[in-house]
Amino acid sequence: MTVTDSPLLELLTGFISELRAAGLPVSLTENLDAMEAVTHIPLEDRDAFKYALGATLVKNHAHWRAFETVFEVYFSLRGREYDLVDGDWDADGLADDDERDADGQGEGHGEGRGGGGGDGLSPEELAELLYQSLLRGDQTMMRAIARQAVKRFAGMEPGRPVGGTYYLYRTLRNLDLDGVLERLMQQTRQESPDPLTSFEERLEQDEFETRIDKLKKEIEAEIRRHLVADRGVEAMAKTLRKPLPEDVDFMHATREEMLSLRKAIQPLTRKLAVRLARKRRHGRKGALDFRNTVRHSLSYGGVPAEPKFKYPRPSKPEIMVIADISGSVAAFARFTLHLVYALSGQFSKVRSFVFIDGLDEVTSYFDGVEDITEAVHRVNTEADVVWVDGHSDYGHALEVFWERYGRDVNAKSTVMILGDARNNYHASQAWIIKEIEQRARHVHWLNPEPRSYWDTGDSIVGEYGIHCDGVWEVRNLRQLEKFVETLV
Repeated sequence: MTVTDSPLLELLTGFISELRAAGLPVSLTENLDAMEAVTHIPLEDRDAFKYALGATLVKNHAHWRAFETVFEVYFSLRGREYDLVDGDWDADGLADDDERDADGQGEGHGEGRGGGGGDGLSPEELAELLYQSLLRGDQTMMRAIARQAVKRFAGMEPGRPVGGTYYLYRTLRNLDLDGVLERLMQQTRQESPDPLTSFEERLEQDEFETRIDKLKKEIEAEIRRHLVADRGVEAMAKTLRKPLPEDVDFMHATREEMLSLRKAIQPLTRKLAVRLARKRRHGRKGALDFRNTVRHSLSYGGVPAEPKFKYPRPSKPEIMVIADISGSVAAFARFTLHLVYALSGQFSKVRSFVFIDGLDEVTSYFDGVEDITEAVHRVNTEADVVWVDGHSDYGHALEVFWERYGRDVNAKSTVMILGDARNNYHASQAWIIKEIEQRARHVHWLNPEPRSYWDTGDSIVGEYGIHCDGVWEVRNLRQLEKFVETLV
Protein backbone atom coordinates (compact mmCIF):
# COMPACT_ATOMS: atom_id res chain seq x y z
CA MET A 1 0.00 0.00 0.00
CA THR A 2 1.26 3.49 -0.87
CA VAL A 3 0.31 6.86 0.57
CA THR A 4 -1.72 7.64 -2.56
CA ASP A 5 -4.02 4.68 -1.94
CA SER A 6 -7.47 5.92 -1.05
CA PRO A 7 -7.86 4.24 2.39
CA LEU A 8 -4.48 5.45 3.67
CA LEU A 9 -4.94 8.93 2.19
CA GLU A 10 -8.35 9.16 3.87
CA LEU A 11 -6.83 8.00 7.15
CA LEU A 12 -4.02 10.59 6.95
CA THR A 13 -6.54 13.33 6.18
CA GLY A 14 -8.61 12.39 9.23
CA PHE A 15 -5.42 12.21 11.31
CA ILE A 16 -4.40 15.76 10.34
CA SER A 17 -7.92 17.04 11.06
CA GLU A 18 -7.87 15.48 14.53
CA LEU A 19 -4.45 17.02 15.30
CA ARG A 20 -5.91 20.43 14.48
CA ALA A 21 -9.00 19.71 16.60
CA ALA A 22 -6.64 18.81 19.48
CA GLY A 23 -5.02 22.25 19.16
CA LEU A 24 -1.81 21.48 17.24
CA PRO A 25 -1.04 24.24 14.71
CA VAL A 26 -0.71 22.18 11.52
CA SER A 27 -0.49 24.33 8.37
CA LEU A 28 -1.29 23.26 4.82
CA THR A 29 2.44 23.30 4.00
CA GLU A 30 3.22 20.98 6.92
CA ASN A 31 0.37 18.72 5.82
CA LEU A 32 1.95 18.43 2.36
CA ASP A 33 5.41 17.90 3.91
CA ALA A 34 4.02 14.98 5.95
CA MET A 35 2.44 13.42 2.86
CA GLU A 36 5.77 13.72 1.04
CA ALA A 37 7.80 12.39 3.99
CA VAL A 38 5.90 9.12 4.31
CA THR A 39 6.55 8.31 0.63
CA HIS A 40 10.22 7.88 1.50
CA ILE A 41 9.87 5.38 4.35
CA PRO A 42 8.56 1.79 4.40
CA LEU A 43 4.93 1.95 5.55
CA GLU A 44 5.24 -1.44 7.25
CA ASP A 45 7.79 0.12 9.65
CA ARG A 46 5.38 1.63 12.17
CA ASP A 47 8.03 3.50 14.16
CA ALA A 48 9.56 5.06 11.06
CA PHE A 49 6.08 6.06 9.89
CA LYS A 50 5.29 7.61 13.27
CA TYR A 51 8.49 9.66 13.50
CA ALA A 52 8.26 10.80 9.89
CA LEU A 53 4.86 12.29 10.68
CA GLY A 54 6.08 13.69 14.00
CA ALA A 55 9.11 15.39 12.40
CA THR A 56 6.91 17.25 9.94
CA LEU A 57 3.84 18.00 12.06
CA VAL A 58 5.07 18.68 15.63
CA LYS A 59 6.88 21.98 16.27
CA ASN A 60 6.62 22.12 20.06
CA HIS A 61 7.89 19.38 22.37
CA ALA A 62 4.92 20.02 24.69
CA HIS A 63 2.62 18.88 21.87
CA TRP A 64 4.31 15.49 21.41
CA ARG A 65 2.09 13.64 23.87
CA ALA A 66 -1.06 14.87 22.14
CA PHE A 67 0.43 13.79 18.80
CA GLU A 68 1.22 10.32 20.16
CA THR A 69 -2.31 9.84 21.48
CA VAL A 70 -3.88 10.75 18.14
CA PHE A 71 -1.36 8.59 16.25
CA GLU A 72 -2.07 5.54 18.43
CA VAL A 73 -5.79 5.92 17.77
CA TYR A 74 -5.60 6.47 14.02
CA PHE A 75 -2.86 3.95 13.33
CA SER A 76 -3.60 1.29 15.93
CA LEU A 77 -3.43 -2.34 14.87
CA ARG A 78 -6.73 -3.45 13.40
CA GLY A 79 -8.41 -6.68 12.41
CA ARG A 80 -11.20 -9.10 13.18
CA GLU A 81 -9.45 -10.27 16.33
CA TYR A 82 -10.11 -6.90 18.00
CA ASP A 83 -13.88 -6.86 17.43
CA LEU A 84 -16.00 -7.17 20.57
CA VAL A 85 -18.68 -9.75 19.89
CA ASP A 86 -20.51 -10.95 22.99
CA GLY A 87 -17.30 -10.48 24.93
CA ASP A 88 -15.55 -13.29 22.92
CA TRP A 89 -12.49 -12.20 20.96
CA ASP A 90 -9.02 -13.50 20.23
CA ALA A 91 -5.80 -11.72 21.05
CA ASP A 92 -3.27 -11.51 18.26
CA GLY A 93 -0.37 -13.85 19.04
CA LEU A 94 -2.47 -16.06 21.35
CA ALA A 95 -3.98 -19.00 19.48
CA ASP A 96 -7.54 -20.15 20.16
CA ASP A 97 -8.33 -23.47 21.86
CA ASP A 98 -8.68 -25.50 18.66
CA GLU A 99 -5.34 -24.28 17.26
CA ARG A 100 -3.64 -25.00 20.58
CA ASP A 101 -4.98 -28.56 20.68
CA ALA A 102 -3.88 -29.19 17.10
CA ASP A 103 -0.37 -28.09 18.00
CA GLY A 104 -0.28 -30.37 20.99
CA GLN A 105 -0.39 -27.43 23.41
CA GLY A 106 -3.10 -28.75 25.68
CA GLU A 107 -3.35 -28.18 29.40
CA GLY A 108 -0.19 -28.80 31.37
CA HIS A 109 2.10 -26.78 29.05
CA GLY A 110 1.79 -23.42 30.78
CA GLU A 111 5.02 -21.78 29.62
CA GLY A 112 4.60 -22.97 26.05
CA ARG A 113 1.12 -21.53 25.95
CA GLY A 114 2.47 -18.18 27.12
CA GLY A 115 3.95 -17.62 23.67
CA GLY A 116 1.30 -19.29 21.51
CA GLY A 117 -1.84 -19.55 23.61
CA GLY A 118 -3.35 -18.36 26.87
CA ASP A 119 -7.02 -19.18 27.23
CA GLY A 120 -6.29 -22.43 29.12
CA LEU A 121 -3.90 -20.88 31.62
CA SER A 122 -4.96 -20.86 35.25
CA PRO A 123 -4.72 -17.54 37.14
CA GLU A 124 -1.64 -18.88 38.95
CA GLU A 125 0.05 -19.85 35.68
CA LEU A 126 -0.69 -16.45 34.13
CA ALA A 127 0.69 -14.73 37.25
CA GLU A 128 3.88 -16.82 37.00
CA LEU A 129 4.32 -15.94 33.33
CA LEU A 130 3.82 -12.28 34.20
CA TYR A 131 6.50 -12.55 36.88
CA GLN A 132 8.94 -14.30 34.54
CA SER A 133 8.40 -11.75 31.74
CA LEU A 134 9.18 -8.87 34.08
CA LEU A 135 12.15 -10.68 35.58
CA ARG A 136 13.67 -11.24 32.14
CA GLY A 137 12.45 -8.00 30.56
CA ASP A 138 10.93 -10.08 27.74
CA GLN A 139 8.96 -7.54 25.67
CA THR A 140 7.34 -10.18 23.45
CA MET A 141 6.05 -12.15 26.41
CA MET A 142 4.84 -8.94 28.08
CA ARG A 143 2.84 -8.07 24.98
CA ALA A 144 1.22 -11.51 24.91
CA ILE A 145 0.42 -11.32 28.63
CA ALA A 146 -1.05 -7.83 28.23
CA ARG A 147 -3.43 -9.13 25.59
CA GLN A 148 -4.46 -12.12 27.68
CA ALA A 149 -4.88 -9.94 30.81
CA VAL A 150 -7.17 -7.51 28.98
CA LYS A 151 -9.17 -10.41 27.58
CA ARG A 152 -9.64 -11.94 31.04
CA PHE A 153 -9.98 -8.99 33.37
CA ALA A 154 -11.10 -5.85 31.52
CA GLY A 155 -14.68 -7.04 31.01
CA MET A 156 -15.07 -5.12 27.76
CA GLU A 157 -18.52 -5.17 26.16
CA PRO A 158 -19.53 -3.94 22.67
CA GLY A 159 -21.18 -0.53 22.65
CA ARG A 160 -20.73 0.07 26.37
CA PRO A 161 -20.02 3.80 26.99
CA VAL A 162 -17.10 3.25 29.35
CA GLY A 163 -13.70 4.95 29.05
CA GLY A 164 -10.41 3.12 28.69
CA THR A 165 -9.33 4.23 32.17
CA TYR A 166 -12.05 2.06 33.72
CA TYR A 167 -10.91 -1.02 31.78
CA LEU A 168 -7.29 -0.29 32.64
CA TYR A 169 -8.12 -0.07 36.35
CA ARG A 170 -9.96 -3.41 36.28
CA THR A 171 -7.08 -5.11 34.50
CA LEU A 172 -4.31 -3.74 36.72
CA ARG A 173 -6.27 -4.46 39.90
CA ASN A 174 -6.30 -8.17 39.01
CA LEU A 175 -2.60 -8.28 38.13
CA ASP A 176 -1.42 -6.90 41.53
CA LEU A 177 1.72 -5.31 40.09
CA ASP A 178 2.77 -3.91 43.48
CA GLY A 179 2.95 -7.45 44.82
CA VAL A 180 4.86 -8.58 41.74
CA LEU A 181 7.39 -5.77 42.24
CA GLU A 182 7.96 -6.78 45.85
CA ARG A 183 8.48 -10.42 44.80
CA LEU A 184 10.99 -9.33 42.14
CA MET A 185 12.93 -7.32 44.69
CA GLN A 186 12.96 -10.21 47.17
CA GLN A 187 14.41 -12.58 44.58
CA THR A 188 17.03 -10.00 43.58
CA ARG A 189 18.13 -9.67 47.20
CA GLN A 190 18.27 -13.45 47.64
CA GLU A 191 20.32 -14.04 44.47
CA SER A 192 22.83 -11.30 45.25
CA PRO A 193 26.09 -12.78 46.67
CA ASP A 194 26.48 -9.72 48.92
CA PRO A 195 23.84 -7.57 50.61
CA LEU A 196 22.65 -4.84 48.23
CA THR A 197 23.56 -1.27 49.10
CA SER A 198 20.73 1.25 49.15
CA PHE A 199 21.99 2.62 45.83
CA GLU A 200 22.08 -0.83 44.18
CA GLU A 201 18.62 -1.63 45.51
CA ARG A 202 17.31 1.66 44.10
CA LEU A 203 18.81 0.84 40.69
CA GLU A 204 17.22 -2.60 40.67
CA GLN A 205 13.86 -1.21 41.69
CA ASP A 206 14.02 1.51 39.02
CA GLU A 207 14.72 -1.13 36.38
CA PHE A 208 11.75 -3.27 37.42
CA GLU A 209 9.47 -0.22 37.62
CA THR A 210 10.50 0.71 34.08
CA ARG A 211 9.53 -2.78 32.89
CA ILE A 212 6.20 -2.55 34.71
CA ASP A 213 5.53 0.80 33.03
CA LYS A 214 6.17 -0.86 29.65
CA LEU A 215 3.67 -3.57 30.54
CA LYS A 216 1.09 -0.93 31.50
CA LYS A 217 1.59 0.79 28.16
CA GLU A 218 1.05 -2.53 26.37
CA ILE A 219 -2.19 -3.00 28.31
CA GLU A 220 -3.33 0.55 27.48
CA ALA A 221 -2.55 -0.02 23.81
CA GLU A 222 -4.47 -3.31 23.80
CA ILE A 223 -7.53 -1.69 25.38
CA ARG A 224 -7.32 1.21 22.92
CA ARG A 225 -7.23 -1.17 19.93
CA HIS A 226 -10.43 -2.86 21.01
CA LEU A 227 -12.16 0.44 21.71
CA VAL A 228 -11.18 1.76 18.27
CA ALA A 229 -12.50 -1.42 16.66
CA ASP A 230 -15.75 -1.12 18.62
CA ARG A 231 -16.46 2.63 18.46
CA GLY A 232 -14.57 3.86 15.44
CA VAL A 233 -11.54 6.09 15.03
CA GLU A 234 -13.28 9.47 15.17
CA ALA A 235 -15.28 8.68 18.31
CA MET A 236 -12.22 7.37 20.16
CA ALA A 237 -10.06 10.31 19.12
CA LYS A 238 -12.68 12.69 20.49
CA THR A 239 -12.93 10.71 23.73
CA LEU A 240 -9.16 10.69 24.31
CA ARG A 241 -8.61 14.30 23.27
CA LYS A 242 -6.92 16.34 26.00
CA PRO A 243 -6.04 20.04 26.00
CA LEU A 244 -2.50 21.11 25.15
CA PRO A 245 -0.52 22.63 28.07
CA GLU A 246 -1.21 26.15 26.79
CA ASP A 247 -4.97 25.43 26.71
CA VAL A 248 -5.30 23.90 30.19
CA ASP A 249 -7.75 25.84 32.35
CA PHE A 250 -5.92 27.29 35.38
CA MET A 251 -8.93 26.85 37.65
CA HIS A 252 -9.62 23.21 36.83
CA ALA A 253 -6.17 21.77 36.15
CA THR A 254 -5.28 18.34 37.54
CA ARG A 255 -1.95 17.70 39.25
CA GLU A 256 -0.55 16.20 36.03
CA GLU A 257 -1.73 19.21 34.03
CA MET A 258 -0.14 21.56 36.58
CA LEU A 259 3.20 19.84 35.98
CA SER A 260 2.84 20.30 32.23
CA LEU A 261 2.02 23.98 32.80
CA ARG A 262 5.20 24.46 34.84
CA LYS A 263 7.24 22.87 32.07
CA ALA A 264 5.59 25.08 29.44
CA ILE A 265 6.14 28.38 31.29
CA GLN A 266 9.90 28.70 30.63
CA PRO A 267 9.76 28.22 26.82
CA LEU A 268 6.85 30.66 26.75
CA THR A 269 8.88 33.18 28.76
CA ARG A 270 11.80 33.05 26.34
CA LYS A 271 9.53 33.46 23.35
CA LEU A 272 7.68 36.41 24.87
CA ALA A 273 10.89 38.15 25.95
CA VAL A 274 12.22 38.09 22.38
CA ARG A 275 8.89 39.23 21.01
CA LEU A 276 8.51 42.14 23.46
CA ALA A 277 12.08 43.31 22.85
CA ARG A 278 11.53 43.25 19.09
CA LYS A 279 8.25 45.09 19.46
CA ARG A 280 9.91 47.87 21.45
CA ARG A 281 12.83 48.08 19.04
CA HIS A 282 10.68 48.34 15.95
CA GLY A 283 8.04 50.73 17.20
CA ARG A 284 6.10 53.04 14.92
CA LYS A 285 7.58 56.27 13.63
CA GLY A 286 7.02 59.34 15.72
CA ALA A 287 6.11 62.89 14.73
CA LEU A 288 7.60 64.64 11.68
CA ASP A 289 11.08 66.07 12.35
CA PHE A 290 10.75 69.37 10.42
CA ARG A 291 14.33 70.60 10.86
CA ASN A 292 15.86 67.28 9.80
CA THR A 293 13.53 67.11 6.79
CA VAL A 294 14.52 70.61 5.62
CA ARG A 295 18.21 69.84 6.07
CA HIS A 296 17.98 66.70 3.91
CA SER A 297 15.86 68.51 1.30
CA LEU A 298 18.93 70.56 0.28
CA SER A 299 20.26 67.59 -1.66
CA TYR A 300 17.02 67.61 -3.68
CA GLY A 301 17.10 71.30 -4.50
CA GLY A 302 15.00 72.28 -1.50
CA VAL A 303 12.23 69.75 -2.27
CA PRO A 304 11.30 67.73 0.86
CA ALA A 305 11.32 64.44 -1.05
CA GLU A 306 12.35 62.34 1.96
CA PRO A 307 10.40 63.22 5.13
CA LYS A 308 12.27 62.55 8.37
CA PHE A 309 10.61 61.50 11.60
CA LYS A 310 11.45 61.59 15.26
CA TYR A 311 11.83 58.00 16.36
CA PRO A 312 10.28 57.53 19.78
CA ARG A 313 12.24 55.84 22.53
CA PRO A 314 9.52 53.81 24.24
CA SER A 315 10.12 53.57 27.97
CA LYS A 316 9.79 50.27 29.75
CA PRO A 317 6.57 50.23 31.77
CA GLU A 318 6.51 49.94 35.54
CA ILE A 319 4.31 46.99 36.46
CA MET A 320 2.20 46.80 39.59
CA VAL A 321 0.44 43.45 40.06
CA ILE A 322 -2.45 43.18 42.54
CA ALA A 323 -3.42 39.49 42.79
CA ASP A 324 -6.22 37.63 44.53
CA ILE A 325 -4.66 34.40 45.88
CA SER A 326 -7.78 32.90 47.43
CA GLY A 327 -9.26 29.55 46.52
CA SER A 328 -9.29 28.34 42.94
CA VAL A 329 -7.91 31.60 41.50
CA ALA A 330 -4.63 31.01 43.35
CA ALA A 331 -3.25 28.83 40.53
CA PHE A 332 -4.03 31.57 38.00
CA ALA A 333 -2.28 34.20 40.16
CA ARG A 334 0.70 31.88 40.67
CA PHE A 335 1.34 31.38 36.95
CA THR A 336 0.77 35.05 36.15
CA LEU A 337 3.26 36.18 38.82
CA HIS A 338 5.70 33.57 37.56
CA LEU A 339 5.45 34.85 34.00
CA VAL A 340 5.64 38.54 34.91
CA TYR A 341 8.77 38.09 37.01
CA ALA A 342 10.39 35.89 34.39
CA LEU A 343 9.86 38.81 31.98
CA SER A 344 11.00 41.45 34.48
CA GLY A 345 13.87 42.46 32.20
CA GLN A 346 11.27 43.93 29.83
CA PHE A 347 9.92 46.24 32.55
CA SER A 348 11.60 49.08 34.44
CA LYS A 349 10.20 47.88 37.77
CA VAL A 350 7.87 45.12 39.00
CA ARG A 351 5.98 45.38 42.27
CA SER A 352 3.61 42.71 43.54
CA PHE A 353 0.74 42.81 46.00
CA VAL A 354 -1.42 39.86 47.03
CA PHE A 355 -4.69 39.79 48.91
CA ILE A 356 -7.65 37.81 50.16
CA ASP A 357 -9.50 40.17 52.48
CA GLY A 358 -6.24 41.82 53.61
CA LEU A 359 -3.38 42.95 51.36
CA ASP A 360 0.39 42.62 51.58
CA GLU A 361 3.30 43.64 49.33
CA VAL A 362 5.48 40.65 48.37
CA THR A 363 7.95 42.29 45.98
CA SER A 364 10.88 41.47 48.26
CA TYR A 365 10.10 37.73 47.99
CA PHE A 366 11.26 37.82 44.37
CA ASP A 367 14.41 39.92 44.85
CA GLY A 368 17.56 38.00 43.92
CA VAL A 369 15.67 34.71 43.62
CA GLU A 370 16.72 32.40 40.80
CA ASP A 371 13.89 29.91 41.26
CA ILE A 372 10.67 31.92 40.97
CA THR A 373 8.69 28.85 42.06
CA GLU A 374 10.28 29.17 45.50
CA ALA A 375 9.25 32.84 45.72
CA VAL A 376 5.68 32.01 44.71
CA HIS A 377 5.60 29.33 47.42
CA ARG A 378 6.63 31.96 49.97
CA VAL A 379 3.85 34.21 48.73
CA ASN A 380 1.29 31.47 49.37
CA THR A 381 2.62 30.59 52.83
CA GLU A 382 4.04 33.79 54.35
CA ALA A 383 2.10 36.76 52.97
CA ASP A 384 -0.17 38.55 55.47
CA VAL A 385 -3.38 38.52 53.46
CA VAL A 386 -6.10 37.61 55.99
CA TRP A 387 -7.90 40.50 57.69
CA VAL A 388 -11.08 39.01 59.18
CA ASP A 389 -12.26 35.62 57.94
CA GLY A 390 -10.08 34.79 54.94
CA HIS A 391 -12.85 35.21 52.36
CA SER A 392 -12.31 37.48 49.36
CA ASP A 393 -13.06 41.15 50.05
CA TYR A 394 -11.91 43.18 47.06
CA GLY A 395 -13.25 46.42 48.51
CA HIS A 396 -11.20 46.27 51.70
CA ALA A 397 -8.08 45.02 49.89
CA LEU A 398 -8.29 47.94 47.44
CA GLU A 399 -8.73 50.37 50.33
CA VAL A 400 -5.53 49.07 51.95
CA PHE A 401 -3.68 49.34 48.65
CA TRP A 402 -4.83 52.92 48.08
CA GLU A 403 -4.00 54.06 51.60
CA ARG A 404 -0.51 52.51 51.67
CA TYR A 405 0.64 52.56 48.05
CA GLY A 406 -1.71 54.82 46.10
CA ARG A 407 0.87 57.64 46.02
CA ASP A 408 3.28 55.32 44.14
CA VAL A 409 0.96 55.00 41.14
CA ASN A 410 2.08 57.39 38.40
CA ALA A 411 2.03 57.98 34.65
CA LYS A 412 4.60 55.22 34.09
CA SER A 413 2.62 52.59 35.99
CA THR A 414 0.73 49.77 34.35
CA VAL A 415 -1.54 48.22 36.99
CA MET A 416 -2.65 44.59 36.57
CA ILE A 417 -5.43 43.29 38.83
CA LEU A 418 -5.79 39.50 38.89
CA GLY A 419 -8.99 37.92 40.16
CA ASP A 420 -12.53 36.78 39.46
CA ALA A 421 -14.06 39.82 41.25
CA ARG A 422 -16.28 37.55 43.36
CA ASN A 423 -16.59 39.83 46.35
CA ASN A 424 -18.85 37.80 48.69
CA TYR A 425 -21.38 40.68 48.54
CA HIS A 426 -19.04 43.15 50.29
CA ALA A 427 -18.81 46.81 49.27
CA SER A 428 -16.94 47.11 45.95
CA GLN A 429 -15.11 50.43 46.57
CA ALA A 430 -14.94 50.76 42.75
CA TRP A 431 -14.03 54.44 43.14
CA ILE A 432 -10.49 53.31 43.98
CA ILE A 433 -10.10 51.69 40.55
CA LYS A 434 -11.30 54.99 39.04
CA GLU A 435 -8.65 56.92 41.01
CA ILE A 436 -5.94 54.45 39.94
CA GLU A 437 -7.02 54.80 36.31
CA GLN A 438 -6.65 58.58 36.46
CA ARG A 439 -3.10 58.32 37.75
CA ALA A 440 -1.76 55.25 35.94
CA ARG A 441 -0.61 54.72 32.40
CA HIS A 442 -2.90 51.69 32.00
CA VAL A 443 -5.16 49.56 34.20
CA HIS A 444 -5.93 45.98 33.14
CA TRP A 445 -8.15 43.45 34.87
CA LEU A 446 -7.39 39.75 34.24
CA ASN A 447 -10.23 37.36 35.05
CA PRO A 448 -9.72 33.54 35.01
CA GLU A 449 -13.46 32.82 34.72
CA PRO A 450 -15.29 32.35 31.39
CA ARG A 451 -17.01 35.53 30.20
CA SER A 452 -20.38 33.84 30.57
CA TYR A 453 -19.79 33.72 34.36
CA TRP A 454 -18.97 37.41 34.70
CA ASP A 455 -21.43 39.51 36.71
CA THR A 456 -23.33 36.45 37.90
CA GLY A 457 -23.85 35.69 41.59
CA ASP A 458 -21.40 37.76 43.65
CA SER A 459 -19.20 38.65 40.65
CA ILE A 460 -18.93 42.43 40.16
CA VAL A 461 -16.27 42.50 37.46
CA GLY A 462 -18.43 44.84 35.36
CA GLU A 463 -18.50 47.39 38.17
CA TYR A 464 -14.70 47.45 38.23
CA GLY A 465 -14.28 47.01 34.48
CA ILE A 466 -15.77 50.35 33.49
CA HIS A 467 -12.72 52.02 35.08
CA CYS A 468 -10.15 49.77 33.34
CA ASP A 469 -8.47 50.04 29.95
CA GLY A 470 -9.36 46.42 29.40
CA VAL A 471 -10.91 43.41 31.12
CA TRP A 472 -9.36 40.21 29.83
CA GLU A 473 -10.50 36.61 30.04
CA VAL A 474 -7.31 34.75 30.98
CA ARG A 475 -8.09 31.10 31.66
CA ASN A 476 -4.95 29.50 30.22
CA LEU A 477 -1.38 30.15 29.09
CA ARG A 478 -2.44 30.90 25.52
CA GLN A 479 -4.70 33.76 26.66
CA LEU A 480 -2.07 34.95 29.15
CA GLU A 481 0.51 35.09 26.36
CA LYS A 482 -1.87 37.16 24.21
CA PHE A 483 -2.35 39.65 27.04
CA VAL A 484 1.35 40.00 27.94
CA GLU A 485 2.12 41.06 24.37
CA THR A 486 0.02 44.19 24.93
CA LEU A 487 2.07 45.39 27.90
CA VAL A 488 4.95 46.98 25.98
